[in-house]
Amino acid sequence: MLAASPEAWAALATLIVLEVVLGIDNLIFISILTNRLPEADRPRARMVGISAALILRLALLSLIFVIVGLTAPVFTVFAHAFSWRDLILIAGGLFLVWKATTEIHHNVDPNDGAHKGPTKSAGFAKVIGQILILDLVFSMDSILTAVGMTSHLPIMVTAVVVSVVLMMVAARPLADFIHANPTVVMLALGFLLMIGMVLIADGFGAHVPKGYIYAAMAFSALVEGLNMLARKARARRRTAEQAAAD
Repeated sequence: MLAASPEAWAALATLIVLEVVLGIDNLIFISILTNRLPEADRPRARMVGISAALILRLALLSLIFVIVGLTAPVFTVFAHAFSWRDLILIAGGLFLVWKATTEIHHNVDPNDGAHKGPTKSAGFAKVIGQILILDLVFSMDSILTAVGMTSHLPIMVTAVVVSVVLMMVAARPLADFIHANPTVVMLALGFLLMIGMVLIADGFGAHVPKGYIYAAMAFSALVEGLNMLARKARARRRTAEQAAAD
């Protein structure tokens, strides 16, 4: 049916793009968390985290009627109806805000004693646990987006699998880039903090168009890219001046 329908192909292409964009948040979070692990454990943690994201998305797709039902109001507070989806978004947003704030604090004050003491295995398990929590929240957003785009389950499954495969391909280069550029770490944490606040706002009924969010992220990334080029140019100039002086 997909091969014979241009509309289905168009829906698939659009949904893949949307799923990839939504997956950026998930991938940034995974990259930052896994970079805190010993280097030998990072690839395995990234693969576990991204594989869990795929499994969760496919599991949620198999329960698609249940997921759609999560948007039904459960209770009302001050004339605002809350659904299970809203509660999940609020909880996930609070967790993301807390985690981003904790990571920012760790980067500003890496010698804080609160970050000392966990064993290697406990650290790995803790990181995987945190990734699974956010995987669930981002997977919920991903599946609800897919449901809003098309009613064909094969298209949804294909788009989800393609987007997660692209996440697997991009995971190591992104993690290495973030690890090699400390200023990018702070920028990425700022992104996560903003995304957490957007999730909370969405849960309370204040919908912020994602286009605005990703436009702001793209602009910030462009400015940081220009700063990185400027720093490299200054470093080359200093090297050339020192060589000329010698």
